[in-house]
Amino acid sequence: MKIGVDLGGTNVRVGLVDKDRLVRKETAHCPRGTEQEVTDQILTLIDRLMTDEVTSIGIGVPSVVDRENGIVYHVANIPSWEEVHLREIMENAFHKPIYLNNDANCFAWGVHLFGEGQNFKDMVGLTVGTGIGSGLIINGRLYNGHNTGAGEIGSLPFKEKDYEYYCASRFFHDFHTTGKELAEEARAGNLNALDTWRIFGDYIGSLIEAVIYAYDPEAIIFGGGITDAYDFFKDAMMERLREFPYPESVARLHIAPSHLENAALLGAAMLEE
Repeated sequence: MKIGVDLGGTNVRVGLVDKDRLVRKETAHCPRGTEQEVTDQILTLIDRLMTDEVTSIGIGVPSVVDRENGIVYHVANIPSWEEVHLREIMENAFHKPIYLNNDANCFAWGVHLFGEGQNFKDMVGLTVGTGIGSGLIINGRLYNGHNTGAGEIGSLPFKEKDYEYYCASRFFHDFHTTGKELAEEARAGNLNALDTWRIFGDYIGSLIEAVIYAYDPEAIIFGGGITDAYDFFKDAMMERLREFPYPESVARLHIAPSHLENAALLGAAMLEE
């Protein structure tokens, strides 16, 4: 058995994984306090699931990671975590092998192993929520880059800002709403909401174009909260992609939302050197 940890700015999720099955899960609010308070919360949740059968612990964090030395830097939405020697802390507490990686990489790895990406050797996992995260699977292996930041396409310049500004939750703030509220209005047939989703889909289409130019993958799998509204922006996304100058690349590309629950948690549990 293995333990996976999905550290978010709002919640900490810890799961006990047996092969491809999540056996138990513990979830708690992520403290906004000191580095030690956040660390203690993670330690407590892991301890609740720890058994003698656990062989390793994998942790996904929303930040860049020095995998060689086990250090995480400047964790998103956790201001106190500027430089945390997380592997050392966890090894001292549990005496198990500890693997660290970026949370979007964990999502991509989980989807590749257990979800919609299982049939593809080269794929990109895109998480669309508070921000844009992405992870790369190349020739069936998770590609990390030097600081686990490979593939962060959301930070590339786009229009007046970057892709993350136009293709994540910040987009909806400009319309004085949230993705969840706008999806509810669209389901009720609100024409303004449907038009707003079409604008969003056009931007997502441009994001997909950037992914194709950079990586030319077999598949792009979406995750994150906004993916629940995939049907509302899919058509506009595909309309944008019809203008891509290499139509064969689009025709051969598989694009789909992920329906795998706890993908990042499963991917974290399966991390390795």
